[in-house]
Amino acid sequence: MHKSPYHGFSVEFSEHKLYNKGEDTKHIDWKLFAKTEKLYTKKYEEETNLRCHIIIDNSASMHYPLKQKQQLDNLNKIGFTAVAAASLIEILKKQRDAVGLSIYSDTYEYYAPEKGSERHRKILTHQLEKLLETSKKDTGTETYQYLHEIAQKIHRRSLIFVFTDMFQPEKDQEELFDALRHLKYNKHEVILFHTYDKLLEFDFDFENTPKKFVDVETGEQINLYADSIKDSYQEKVTDFFDTLKNKCLQYKITYVPVDINENYNKILTAYLVNRNKI
Repeated sequence: MHKSPYHGFSVEFSEHKLYNKGEDTKHIDWKLFAKTEKLYTKKYEEETNLRCHIIIDNSASMHYPLKQKQQLDNLNKIGFTAVAAASLIEILKKQRDAVGLSIYSDTYEYYAPEKGSERHRKILTHQLEKLLETSKKDTGTETYQYLHEIAQKIHRRSLIFVFTDMFQPEKDQEELFDALRHLKYNKHEVILFHTYDKLLEFDFDFENTPKKFVDVETGEQINLYADSIKDSYQEKVTDFFDTLKNKCLQYKITYVPVDINENYNKILTAYLVNRNKI
């Protein structure tokens, strides 16, 4: 729970202060007056309303690996994202905070501004359920374009969660980093949940037999033995991950690596505990 540094007459009792002539008498503590014969008013500490916006990359690469049915212990990237986002929405609802949602792929698929009602929460969770029911084929996305567009929609200072695998053509990498920096505009706090399958997309752990590798966003294909490019592939991916982490550090964006092979509860708990320490 987050407290405001400002004081008013609402929510939670904080301390007493001497009554000043002209103040509203309804906040006088008459029981204390009976003991001390002095007039004191009750001073309260109010809780702030946090504004949060969740941004989800729904491009074809986020639906990798392909799953016939999503299970809590066997989720692909978009499945992990939907469950983690729903968990965050539930936490924020219990704190009476306002939550908004943006989903994009090759188009800006969905936008909901920040609200705190129960009806609004149900609408958002319904949108997350739909992510689990649909698949994407051969649809690339210009992530940076939609991050810029979303940044322009969020005017009031907010906590922003971004779920994406950050896959973008190499020529667009700088554009992508600029878009992340744009999200920091207006002093937003940005948390990047970098979502990936470590076993396949980082370690490149495939059997060394002839395989056809297909780009799920462009449809391009290549036949090869995994071991023949494994070392150079890992070198490239490691460089990209290091660059991404350094850019986040530079822009003061919280970087959270998300290996979907780990339990979503473990990853969220680790993040929340670390945030609480800060």
